[in-house]
Amino acid sequence: METTTIKALGTTANNEPLNEMTIERREVQPHDVEFEVLYCGICHSDLHQIHNDFGHTAYPIVPGHEIVGKVTKIGSQVTNFKVGELVAVGCIVDSCRHCQHCEEGHEQYCEEFPTFSFNSPDKYLEGKMTYGGFAKTYVCEDKYVLHMPDFKDLANGTVGLAAAAPLLCAGITVYSPLRYWNAGPGKKVGVLGIGGLGHLAIKIAKAMGAEVTVFTTSPAKVEDAKRLGADYAVLSKNEEEMQAYRGTQDFIIDTVSAKHDVNTYLGLLKIEGTLVLVGLPPEPLEVGAFNVVMGRRSFAGSNIGGIAETQEMLDFCAEHDITAEVEVISPSQVNEAFERLEKGDVKYRFVIDMDTL
Repeated sequence: METTTIKALGTTANNEPLNEMTIERREVQPHDVEFEVLYCGICHSDLHQIHNDFGHTAYPIVPGHEIVGKVTKIGSQVTNFKVGELVAVGCIVDSCRHCQHCEEGHEQYCEEFPTFSFNSPDKYLEGKMTYGGFAKTYVCEDKYVLHMPDFKDLANGTVGLAAAAPLLCAGITVYSPLRYWNAGPGKKVGVLGIGGLGHLAIKIAKAMGAEVTVFTTSPAKVEDAKRLGADYAVLSKNEEEMQAYRGTQDFIIDTVSAKHDVNTYLGLLKIEGTLVLVGLPPEPLEVGAFNVVMGRRSFAGSNIGGIAETQEMLDFCAEHDITAEVEVISPSQVNEAFERLEKGDVKYRFVIDMDTL
């Protein structure tokens, strides 16, 4: 298959910084959409992959799965996209398409495992891995490309499209369980943690009509939670405050990625309430049987979302003026951004403006 050489940001080893490199993208096939990458978000999972924390990183690696761009070329069989249109690609760029989960629109649970936007075996280029959105262009089959709504620019001058990029991972990760468990009017939704995921969970749950209570270990984030739209913010280290909230929440979304005691929060659920885990702590979490059995409570998990649901999420967020709180950086600042991300020094997402690559 013919390829095109493009510029990208990547690394060749887990202890090396990201540097400018060249990679090969396939030439546009009949069902492909090629687009210029305008913005790409930085996610904590990018950091895990770069450092090979999951044990399956193939180098060289080009990260990036929150990709926003403008169409530059379409394949001969593409009818639902046009040159010049704003588009996006998230975590998933292919799947088996024939298992029950794919047929139901849950490509993220594909029985043959989905192809991710980077560090997955490339079905088109034999022996190669997919390269992500830290690059000048991206090529993806139209079935997995999303129509990007016209997000309004922010009052602080941030371009709306840049602030919308994190929706493609963080946004869908919290939207999917909130939608599945029917967060909305009359429901009390708890949010654990205020980071890249948690701050969007606050905005989305509130837009759905739920009463939102944030539980945080950081006193500095109590007021920030209210600024983001939470009705209440509770310092989870304060035993008296936590006791007052026992048995009050219909649903809790747990965005914490470090090891923590989930039993503390299971006790905040009403009878038949659900706590859903969307963060990925590296160590197993212990769940006390008493905490779920004595209230028919559920401890569940959720992973991103399917393609159709991701499009639905983008449209919902555009309608409700929901974007991430971001710091836009240039490609030359990417290594500094990853260092800050490791320290938790970001409110609440970094997004790369790819124009100067």
